[in-house]
Amino acid sequence: MLDRMSGMGGMKLFRSKKVLLEDGLQEAGILVGQEGKIDRILRKDELATLQHNAEVLDVGNLVIMPGLVDSHVHVNEPGRTEWEGYWTATRAAAAGGVTTIVDMPLNSIPPTTTKKNLETKMIAAKGKKHVDVAFWGGVVPGNQNELKDMVEAGVVGFKCFLCPSGVDEFPEVTKEDVELSLKELEGTNSVLAFHAECELGAELVMPSDNPCEYRTFLRSRPPKMEVTAVQLITQLCSKYSVRCHIVHLSAAEALPFVRAAKSSGLPLTAETCHQYLTLNAEAIPDCATQYKCCPPIRGLQNRERLWAALVAGELDMVVSDHSPCTPEMKQTRGGKAQFLTAWGGISSLQFGLSLFWTEARKRGFSIADISRFLSQNPSKLCGLQYAKGQLKEGMDADLVIWDPEAKFQVEKSIIQHKHKLTPYLGKWLNGRVIYTILRGQAVYQNGKFSPPLGRLVLSSASKH
Repeated sequence: MLDRMSGMGGMKLFRSKKVLLEDGLQEAGILVGQEGKIDRILRKDELATLQHNAEVLDVGNLVIMPGLVDSHVHVNEPGRTEWEGYWTATRAAAAGGVTTIVDMPLNSIPPTTTKKNLETKMIAAKGKKHVDVAFWGGVVPGNQNELKDMVEAGVVGFKCFLCPSGVDEFPEVTKEDVELSLKELEGTNSVLAFHAECELGAELVMPSDNPCEYRTFLRSRPPKMEVTAVQLITQLCSKYSVRCHIVHLSAAEALPFVRAAKSSGLPLTAETCHQYLTLNAEAIPDCATQYKCCPPIRGLQNRERLWAALVAGELDMVVSDHSPCTPEMKQTRGGKAQFLTAWGGISSLQFGLSLFWTEARKRGFSIADISRFLSQNPSKLCGLQYAKGQLKEGMDADLVIWDPEAKFQVEKSIIQHKHKLTPYLGKWLNGRVIYTILRGQAVYQNGKFSPPLGRLVLSSASKH
């Protein structure tokens, strides 16, 4: 079926007893035209009387819903392609039902901080995209004059760091840098996303602390770092007419400031990540640096507060923050992995849907909730809602077809991203992706991939 439907040039009909439409799961069909757009949404009674010459894929009771949009992915190509790359990252995305990834402006060399560097990234991705790819731009000290050119070139928005990023070519910004950037972005409909941690200027780890223990690393990045940053962001958001976004919020102590900003009508959104909703500090073993990320995974009570924040609308979306590196960068010094010196980043791009569903189903979340947090809201954040994130006529026919009842174990043999080091190795997950459909063409089916069919996609901010 993969080869047959990938090569079809005519109409296609995808039908199931469980299609996620605006009014819930129901029997329906998605009729896709030759250009890969949704031509018609056919309800149950319409399917019975439809006259068509379309190629049909009837998936029975499998769920059909919009393909996932992962708006926080580090691909690292060019410059650090040994960490990851477009070929492997987008294969992992396709295997996980992700039909669009948005590439962060670091850790590639060059970083996406100028229009010229953006063009370099676009060239590097050519011919390697199994799913669609969009780009974030970066804000660093002194590049404010580049921002509007990058908006016009199609970046979905910009990201900055309020603390050191971990790579020299992407330095952190001051409050003054941020204000200059916000002034430049007013009137563009773009968005400025923040790595929301501020250094506290105090020594938080003692020489006697064991660097192989997770609690040592946790002590080095307390919740106050996030709280201080979020307070600053909300102040700036109230001062300028620019959308602001908090990436990978992990500290529940920062949520009241997000809630207050939203209640006052500020254009602020916030995301959290699968690791913060799935894992907990109490269960992380010594030397297990595959669990290290920044901000850190916190305790069980904190995790439950993040789930409650999704219900309350304080958190808008859930993303991977897929931030891989070579295994050697996780194993440092004297044969024992040390949290303070290991690279901070978790690989999870392929498993987001299953990770989220495994935990969400225990807490009464619906499949419609999944689609809102993993598809619709990330798409809207990035100005891609004109084509991605929902099943509506005229939009790209990007679908994930999956079995919510199936269980599988994460094993090295199924991992598609370049390096297999992940905290989820060996974990049993609920929800298995069967097909991933990109603009009506099957790019993944049960472990098999089509040739790369992904395209570059541009934010709607560049279309005005």
